[in-house]
Amino acid sequence: MKRAVTLKENYEFRRLYQKGASAVDRNMVIYCRKNHLGRNRFGYVSSVKLGNAVTRNKARRRLREVSRLNADRLKTGYDIILVARTRTVSAPFSELMDTYVRLAEKLSLLKEGI
Repeated sequence: MKRAVTLKENYEFRRLYQKGASAVDRNMVIYCRKNHLGRNRFGYVSSVKLGNAVTRNKARRRLREVSRLNADRLKTGYDIILVARTRTVSAPFSELMDTYVRLAEKLSLLKEGI
């Protein structure tokens, strides 16, 4: 993923946590907010509570892949943070996909007609 489409700075994450909308499930949490840039930017978070570095990286890789596969279904112009939960690592990938789509729909991030 290109640097231009990722969230890296701490102030960007804090702004989304404070002012963004969120949707929660047992597999992941999604925060989103309009960014008026004409493109989506993503951030992926996995807490130390999930486990060691290997486990945290696996969780982030799975979230990254879920968002990559569904990128064309999302509206543009949003900052989106995906937060891994304990079940993100062990849940079947199809369940993660379903969860992501359901939460994105709840936040009105999906394009109409898709």
